[in-house]
Order: sequence, then structure tokens, then C-alpha cells
Amino acid sequence: MIDKTELKKDESQDRSLIGLLSWSIKGVLNVLFNNNSEQETKIMESMVEKTETKIMESMVEKTEVKKEEIPGRSLVDLVFSWSLKDVLNEDLHKHQVRKIPETFSSTTEYLTSFCDALVEETHADLLSSMSTVSQAPTRAIFSVTQSVKCKPPKDLLYHVTLESVKRIENHGVRYEPEVRDIIAITDVRPKCIDDLERQNRSYVVAFVLSVRYESSLTILSSKPILFEHDKNKKRQTLYAVPLVNMTTNIRIWRALNSKLEGGNLNIIQNVLQSSSMDATNCTTFLIEENCNAAFAAISSKICSSDLNDSQKDAVLSCLVTRESNHQNTVKLIWGPPGTGKTKTVGVLLFSLLRMKCKTLTCAPTNTAVLEVTQRLLKNVTESLEYDTYGLGDVVLFGNGKRMKILDRHNLLDIFLDNRVSILHECLVSSSGWKGSLTSMICLLEDPRRQYNLYLNDRSMIDNEEEKIDDKKSKKNVRNVIVKASNENKYKKNEGQVVDKCDSHLSFEEFVQRRFNCILQRLKYCNVNLCTHLPTSFISLEVVKKMKLSLDLLTSLEKLLSNVTVADKELEQVSEENDQRFGHLMKYGFVRGDCLRILRTIPKKFPVPDFRYEWEIKKFCLENSCLYFCTVSSSAKLHEVKTQWEVLVIDEAAQLKECESTIPLQLPGLRLAILIGDERQLPAMVKSKVSEEAGFGRSLFQRLVLLGKNKNLLNVQHRMHPSISLFPNRVFYENQILDGPNVKERRYERRFLQGNMFGSYSFINIAHGKEEFDYSHSLKNMVEVAVASEIVASLFKEFVRTKKKVKVGIISPYKAQVYAIGEKVKHYSADSNDDFSISVRSVDGFQGGEEDVIIISTVRCNMNGVVGFLENHQRANVALTRARHCLWILGNEATLTKSCTIWKELVIDAKKRGRFYNADVDKNLAQAITVALVEHNQIHILLNMDSFLFRKAKWKVSFSNDFLNSMSRVKNVETCKQVLTLLENLANDILKENSYYIQILKVWDILPLSEIPRVANHLDVLFENYTVDKMSQCKYKSLNGCLLVPMRWSINSCSCPEVDPLLSLSKSLVSLSLRDDSESSSTTDMYAFGGRDASEEGYNHHQPEIILTRLKNSKKWDRAQEMQILEQLSRLSCAQS
Repeated sequence: MIDKTELKKDESQDRSLIGLLSWSIKGVLNVLFNNNSEQETKIMESMVEKTETKIMESMVEKTEVKKEEIPGRSLVDLVFSWSLKDVLNEDLHKHQVRKIPETFSSTTEYLTSFCDALVEETHADLLSSMSTVSQAPTRAIFSVTQSVKCKPPKDLLYHVTLESVKRIENHGVRYEPEVRDIIAITDVRPKCIDDLERQNRSYVVAFVLSVRYESSLTILSSKPILFEHDKNKKRQTLYAVPLVNMTTNIRIWRALNSKLEGGNLNIIQNVLQSSSMDATNCTTFLIEENCNAAFAAISSKICSSDLNDSQKDAVLSCLVTRESNHQNTVKLIWGPPGTGKTKTVGVLLFSLLRMKCKTLTCAPTNTAVLEVTQRLLKNVTESLEYDTYGLGDVVLFGNGKRMKILDRHNLLDIFLDNRVSILHECLVSSSGWKGSLTSMICLLEDPRRQYNLYLNDRSMIDNEEEKIDDKKSKKNVRNVIVKASNENKYKKNEGQVVDKCDSHLSFEEFVQRRFNCILQRLKYCNVNLCTHLPTSFISLEVVKKMKLSLDLLTSLEKLLSNVTVADKELEQVSEENDQRFGHLMKYGFVRGDCLRILRTIPKKFPVPDFRYEWEIKKFCLENSCLYFCTVSSSAKLHEVKTQWEVLVIDEAAQLKECESTIPLQLPGLRLAILIGDERQLPAMVKSKVSEEAGFGRSLFQRLVLLGKNKNLLNVQHRMHPSISLFPNRVFYENQILDGPNVKERRYERRFLQGNMFGSYSFINIAHGKEEFDYSHSLKNMVEVAVASEIVASLFKEFVRTKKKVKVGIISPYKAQVYAIGEKVKHYSADSNDDFSISVRSVDGFQGGEEDVIIISTVRCNMNGVVGFLENHQRANVALTRARHCLWILGNEATLTKSCTIWKELVIDAKKRGRFYNADVDKNLAQAITVALVEHNQIHILLNMDSFLFRKAKWKVSFSNDFLNSMSRVKNVETCKQVLTLLENLANDILKENSYYIQILKVWDILPLSEIPRVANHLDVLFENYTVDKMSQCKYKSLNGCLLVPMRWSINSCSCPEVDPLLSLSKSLVSLSLRDDSESSSTTDMYAFGGRDASEEGYNHHQPEIILTRLKNSKKWDRAQEMQILEQLSRLSCAQS
């Protein structure tokens, strides 16, 4: 955070660091260059570690830490006051949290109404982290020393050095400390909550105030810390365990308690009640009578842009409000999914930039901030006349690591940390702009004099070249020493020391090398100053001169590279104004032009005399025009001495209202523009108590509830019309129009064959099972298998057609997201950018879109319970992410019983002919089968109604004995083979009405030794058969050469006579089940199957006749029959 305290702190720290660094580098490097043994190297490493600790302690001691200088101290003290029992008590603050009202009588009531809910939410955060403390990363503590500013009993300040990263053993993910972490200091790596507090053992809660080099911390402790420093005694090991980071909550707390400097409550005053007036009536008057020429030009450009009418109206309404000097106004832009919110905001911000309006743009998350920043940057770069000149008016700041800023190279030109580093090199370093410009002028004016200087100091060239390569002026002590040590070892291994100054350069070589060296520095400074300085500090005229000078110097560089004359001749040309050079006349002419231009360019720009990087950071934040950061990070701007005009909050409906008070209090602010959609996901709230109190409600939503006017963006350009149809009707009352682009025939894309994979489908997963994972989140492995199979098919089709496709898979449950991600990660890891897979939660996908979206709803139960899936906002987000295809996986029965939005969706899909059963598709059916077998749900497949057999020509039934036996078979491959064989036996499709029908019955799968017992049991059963029953079972019906089941009308009192040629040669009773195979291995298993007469349309008879048939056999051959049985039995020998 940039405030007065930290600025002074950084300055004192830098000064201390400089003194200690000079001592360390001079003393330690001397040893390194003369001693290279391993023992000495270890000694040096130990010295460096101690030096770093001393540096940290010295810098912190010079900083006065006062109670009021710790931001959010009152909230931190409240957290310190909670015992472990308090933290684990979910109802600790339940009765203190009141319902947050919709209107307020004063700003005091407004701000204080959120405080209790914020405390409860902080408690919920801590409770959540405590419940997973066993999974938290840890870090051993190397040393703990008491600060001289420690003032018991309240200000318990300590300096803590964590174990070096190099010494950390493999104990999982290591703890990387951050400022404002709440940590537990304990003497054991906690495996459960109870490990934090046992008899004779207690943990200490501490608050991290500062972090240096990822290992050195300054902390505020809740209790005194006892740490043994006696070298003669065995030291107790302590560990730092992170619990929660308090940064955002502390910033909100300070905003609610009016602790932000320059607090401006004017806009907050204007949103307390519903009586605020909208500044829309002045639009026509302003445009027609009072607008200035600049505004008219911008308005004209907007009107002629490719924005649709609703987008133009929204942008112009905001600009008119700003121009008409309406004070403390709030504007709402309502942007449903796919209506171009980001594009609209980009045009709005670009217009404000052109109007030189100081504007802060923020959003709840880094992702949202980067998205809108990239859109604005695209608009800006397309309009720039001179390369990147003008980007200095735009600044993006925040945590670069969390933003993954290095993965977004196009944003580095406006990223604050990068800008500060570059400007420090250009404006402060001796090799920066001023020094380089002076050096170039001197070289071109009198190269002979520069050469003589070089002869007196031959290291000049080498030093200049090193300055180009070394762009970082500050280095870690350890890095310096390790680098020097490695270089020294290399030199000794080579047996020589390279001396760059052993031989001097000729005059020609000197001029060329010196010129090239200075030119590289000038190019670097030239480009970066034009890019990073605000336009108010570098005029367009100067930029043009700088560009011209670079062009001339580049031409001169080419000419110099062609010089081949002797040194003396080059000297004469310099002394005689280039009159004798013949073929180098052009060189002299260009050199003269260079000098004339370079002398007109300022060596110093009208910026302060910087010494430290924090001064440059302060300068950039004070003098930019357009700012981008998260809402939380906007707290840093309260210490910047400037006045803002406009605040733009993107995704405002996803932001807690209390958090929006941070930027709303910026000094000078007179217009706030909120862009969002209250019908999509709100902010996340962990505490149910706080959620019920309305803590997650946004300012956007509250103003909508109070009847505030909003500009609706009413044309969606994302979804195919078949995708947008349902959400538009259910969530937006058909107010949203489909854009012309999505109506075009070419927008309908087919990525897979079959009606099931059209633009919109509900795919019924009838046999799934919801289950909890270790983190108590739900997953459905059958849906995982189906989603994975669809992705596999998409990838195969991509390989075949080479058509680019981006796939998104959405699920509301983290466990499902993880399970699917594991299944498809080898596709997402593919380096081919034309095929990409993104698996995220609904919350993680808000604001995103892909070509194909697969939704896994997970829920599958008898009661129709769907949990938070019933939330309309969550459903809205999930259903509106797809561009071309949306495929929804779910259990029809569960969703229909839920009586939620998902019931409507299933009914709608059926009415529109977009409802499909997953097992109709051969590949999906196979994936479902494998998933059921792998997860011990084979019993779902072994019944007459199973999708494996319900379309078969032979109806299949299984005895309880067979089902029990199969449940004991643990080998997955064996189960798969059994199912495949049974499916093949059952054969083809046949529709039937009510009649008696022969069925295929599978009796058991058992060891060979059990066959005699079963045979005896069957003998008893067969004796009870009537003659008609036996005749029906024995009757054989042939369709060509294929044996098919026989059917009889229910009203038929008799059955056909048995054809002796077609009847079974023997009844099953006479089958020799007690054969010679008894001597075979008892590990072999036999499966028995047969035909029975059953009543279709009523309950099937439990079969008593056990026979089987050979698929597609031309004759009913018992030998073949027994061969099949034997094959089946051997497939299933792995019985538990």
C-alpha cells in the first residue's frame, strides 16, 4: 500500500540496505575470489543468510511501528481475541448480525450496517481455513527475535526468519508468506485441528506486517513467543501455518470506519435512498446546444461506430452525464450475457481517455480487470499515431503474480511495476536517457577526444556494454555472491583470467563499438520514455524529434558499419568537417543532421528528481489518466495526491456493496458508472448468517430494487438462437434480441455427427450416482465418463477435420470439476491452440464463453434434491456461456422432481425435440458401462430394463445368485468381458406387446466345484414344471438360421406342438452338469443361462429352466452351448 508511512519506511530501508550491501559485497566477494573449497563456500552461504537477517532487522528497526500505523488494527485485535473454541463456534456472532436494510437515513447508518456482517464473514473465513488446516502448507521457523519497538502487552512485535527455501525438505507445498496473513505459530505440523491446542501445547496467532525475500517477516503476535536461542541446548522447532489473508477485509473495514484518507462520502450520500434523480433529461439539450467541439467529435464517432443502438445509448448517456456536470451521480448499465458489456465499456473508457477525464476502472476479480483492460488497450493501440506514445496515460496495477501478468505480454506496457522499473533505468540510472544523450552528442562532436579518454581508461567500453546487459540496479546479496562464485570457478577451471583490457581498440573499432553501445541505450530509453511517460510530461513535438533522431542514428549506424578506411583517415574526416572522405560524404551529412536534432531534444523531462522507485510509482499514480485495478486494490489510491472524476465498476453485480465503498470514497469523484447484471451470480459469501443478512447483495442490485433507471444492452451476439431461447424467456422476459451475426446460417456449426450433438441438447444420464468426495463436494462419475467421451470424440473429429474448437465444461461442484479435469487433462495439455479444453465451476466461468459448452449437473437421487443448482443466477450463468453448442448432462428423473428451473428446462427440451438418452449413442453407452463397472455399480446393468439388453431380441433376466456372485468379482476387466458376452448373446432389437415370450435367463457364475450342488437344485425345480410350461420353454423358433424367442398370445390356451426336429434333444434335467470337469481347477467358473416363458406386459415369471443359445448359430448345438458356457465361466474366475 502506498501511504506516507510506507514511503518513509521504504526510504529508510533502502538507505540501510545500501550500507549493508556495500559491506557484504566487498567483504564476502574477496573471500570467494580467493577461496573456492566446498567448506568455504558453505561458510559463505551461512554468512550470507545471517547477513540477510541482519539487513531485515536493521531496516525494520529504523521503522517506527505505532498502533495507528497498522491498518485495520481493531479488526486484527478482534481476531486475536478469539480462542480456538470461539473460532470453531459457527454461531459465535449469529445474534449480532442484523439484516442490512435497503434504504438508510445517514451515511453513518449506511457504513455501520455492514460491520457486524463483515466480522461474521471474517470468522467464517477463519473457521473454513481451520477445518482444512491439515492440508495447509507449512514452513519451519529459523529464528524469532523481539523487536525493540515491542511494547507488551499489546504491541508484541517480532522479527521472524523462516527456513530457507533451499533447505526445505519435501513436506508438500511450502508456505509463501504475504503481507496481512493471519498465521498460526505452533510446535508441530498440524494433522488436525486438535494439534493446534493440546495440553502443554498451544498455538499463537500472528499477523504479518511485512515480508522481505520470502523468508524474513515482521509480525504482530497475539501472545508472547518463546523461542530458545541457546546454542548449547536443543532448539525447539516452530512452524508457521497460514490461516487466512486479511487484506480485502481490512480494506473494507477501514472504508466502513472512515479510515481512508481523503474520504469522499458525496456519492454514498446520493445512494442512501430511492429519491436520487437520474441525469438523463439533459441529453438532447446538451448535444444540441451546449456541447463543445471535442465532445461533439467524440459523440459523432460513437454514433458512426459498429456498436448497436442500445450500446451507443449507454455510452452517450454516461458521457453526457459527465459533460453536464451532474454532481455525485450513479449510472447503471445492465448487460445480460453476450450483449457486449466489455465492448461497450471499452468504447466508453476510450472516449473518457480522449476527453482527458481522470477515470478509475475496477472489477471484483483480476480476471475481470484484465479482460476490460485488454479491450481498452486494443482500442487505444489501434488509434495511436506514433507507436506507443500515449500509453503513459494508462496504468494497470495490482499483484502481478496473481494476475499472471507475464503471460499477457501486451499488458506489460501499462503495468505499473514494469513501468516503474523501466522509468528508473531511463531517468535515474547513469546509463539512462540523460547520460546516453550526452554521450552520443559528445561522441559525434569530437570522437578523437572520446578515443583519447578511452586510451586512458580502457575499461570504459566494457563498462558501457555491461550497463546494457544489466537492467536491474538492485540485486539480492545471495544472487551477487553466487554469480561471482560461479564466475570465479569457471575462470580457475579454464586456468586463466580473461583481461578485456589487454589490447586496445583501434580508433575505427572504438567509434563503432562506442556508437553502437550508446545507440542501444538511446533506443531503449527513447522507446520506453515515449511509452511510459504521461503525455503531460512529454509533448508530441518532442516525441517526433526523438523518433527522427532514432531514424537518423540508425542510418548512421549502417554507414559506420561500412567504414573500412584507416584510423588516420577517419580522424582527418572528423577534424576537417568531413571534406576528404569521398564515399563517406553521406556519413558526414547524416552525422551533422543527428547532432542538430539531438541538440534540440531535452536531456531532462519536466519530472521530479527521482532517487527511489517508490517516488516514480507515486508519480505515475498521480499523473495518469486511466487507471485499472481490482476494487480491493483501489484502496492504494486513497494515498495518491490527485482528484478523480469518474469511477467505472465492471461486473458490479458480483461485488459486495460494502466492498464498493472503497473506490466510492475516492477524492473528487462525482460520477460512478456500474456495469453488471443482477440476474447472474452475486458475490460469494461463506457465512450463511451474513448471506441471510444480505451481506452479498451488490449496490447495483439494491439500486435496481429501489427502481433506479438502467440502460439495457438488449442485443446478444454470443449464443446461437436455439441456445439463447430458453434463458431469454425464463430470465429476461424475452427482452433480449438475437444479433444478426448469430442468425446467420454459418453460425450453426456441427462439431459431431448426430442429432444429439446439435446446437442445443439435454442428454439424459439415467444411471448416474451422486457421491461425496473427501472435501464433501458432490461428483457423479457416470457423468464424468460421458463428458470425457464427448471430449474424446471432439478431439478425434478435430484431428480429422482440423477445425478449430474451444470446449468448456461447467459443473456447480468442485469435486466434479476436479474429476472431469483429471479425465481430460491430456487434451488440455496438448500444445495445439486450435483445440482447447477449459473445466471450471459455474462461478469460475462467469464472464467466459466457448464454442462448445458441456454442463454436468451431477445431481441424481430419488427425491429430486438439487441443492444450490436451483439458484436461478447460477443456472443463468451456466446456460449462457456457449457460442455454437450447448450440451446439458443430467438425470431427467431427479431434475423433473426438483420443481425448479431445471424441471422447466427438461420439459422445454422435450417439447423442442432436443431431449436425448445418452445410452442411445453407442460410444456414450460404452462409456457409461465402463464407468458403472469401475465404480461397483454393475447391478444397474444386470436387469431386464438395462440399456444393454432392453433393445435385445432375447429378453434377459438374472437370478439373485448370479447378481450376488457378480458383486463379489472385483476384477474390472473380467466384469467388462462378462457384460460384453451377455450383450452379444442377447442380440438385436425387437418390439413387443403383451404376450408370453421366451427369455434368456442367467442363473449364476460360480466355481466348477459348485456345479453338482446347482444341478441338484435344478432337478428339484424342473420336477415342478407343468407339461405346457416345459413345452413352451423347450420350443425353438427360427428366423432363417437365427434362433429367436417364441411368443404366444396371453389369451392362447395352448401352445404349438413341439416339432421333434426343432425341440431340444433333451430336457435340461438330463443335461450332464456333473461332468468330468470336476477334476478341473476349482478356480474355473461356469455361467449358466437358459430360456424361459415369461409374460410381457405383466411381471416376468422367475425362470426355472436354464438354457443358453449361441448367437447367430445355424443349429442349436449343445456342444457349442457348453463351449460358450465354459468361455463365460473362465472369463470370471477372479472371484473375491
